Amino acid sequence: TLREKLGRACRGQGFVLMGGDPAGSESFDDFRVDRVRDTFRALLQMSLVMTFGGALPVVKVGRMAGQFVRAPSSASSSGESDGPPTEERDGETLPAYLGDMINASPFNPISRKPDPNNMVEAYHQSSQTLNILRAFSAGGYADMSRLHAWNLDFAEETEEGSRYRTFAAKVDESLRFNRAIGIDTSDKVFQTTDFYTVHDCLCLEYEGALTRKDSITGKWYDCSALFDDDDDDDRLDDSPHVEFVGGVHNPISLRVSERCTPASLMKAIEELNPVNDPGKLSVIVHMSPESMRERLPPLVRAAQRESKNVLWIADPSYDDVDVEGCVVEKDFEGMRSQLRVFFDV
Repeated sequence: TLREKLGRACRGQGFVLMGGDPAGSESFDDFRVDRVRDTFRALLQMSLVMTFGGALPVVKVGRMAGQFVRAPSSASSSGESDGPPTEERDGETLPAYLGDMINASPFNPISRKPDPNNMVEAYHQSSQTLNILRAFSAGGYADMSRLHAWNLDFAEETEEGSRYRTFAAKVDESLRFNRAIGIDTSDKVFQTTDFYTVHDCLCLEYEGALTRKDSITGKWYDCSALFDDDDDDDRLDDSPHVEFVGGVHNPISLRVSERCTPASLMKAIEELNPVNDPGKLSVIVHMSPESMRERLPPLVRAAQRESKNVLWIADPSYDDVDVEGCVVEKDFEGMRSQLRVFFDV
């Protein structure tokens, strides 16, 4: 199961690769099979490189099929912290755009009015995305003999694309060797892959409606995703989000920034994983390299001191450039620096 795989990664017996859409970036208008496929095959490429280089299994998790809600703090441009988030343009103030599950992005009163029917549409689009991922992961697209076809078109003529082709040739050579010594590379372990999804748990009305009690174990599961993410360490204290994700049996993750203190983190760990089960809780570190060198070691030491089972995950997308609500650019060198500091810590 996913929790067992995350538990092994927590004990240093694997890696977790998570990628896809940030909160609120999935939209109804931009839904395309090609977009889902490209994200899937990019993660396939990355996981194969990590497995080959690290000699450890990689748990592949896609941030998709539910990323329709933006955090209120990131949606508001009015500068006010109290009350519903708002946005002001040319002297007119309207409710902030909170993602397609809540309202629409055009700046007019009708579009910005919350519409509960959007949750139904988000559910249906998420179901379609999951069906597409299921077809790609189990229908032959993930066959390792196709690894040359996984290269994204825009990277085909780049230096990185050339390096990937060289790497793919090495894997091909290994597969031929396995076949030569009698290993059946047509087995499903070579042709299929396990792929999981996660989304930010921001709309509790939606998550609650999709929460079910297992008739055999009696445990509660949020059936909208296999992996729930609470994305804001400002909500650690007395938060309904913490209470919700702590009450379901899904694996959960908590994103922390430089504002998080060891005391608040320990309190959250106690609430979210009171039985200290490996694989239940992951902590996603959202910090710049400079902040990480200073702020992350005390958090890690606090968890180690209390013998807490925590899976630490780096979030190297801290330096997004945001234009009119759409992420258009990432600082690649900054991302690489953050990953280096993360592994140093």
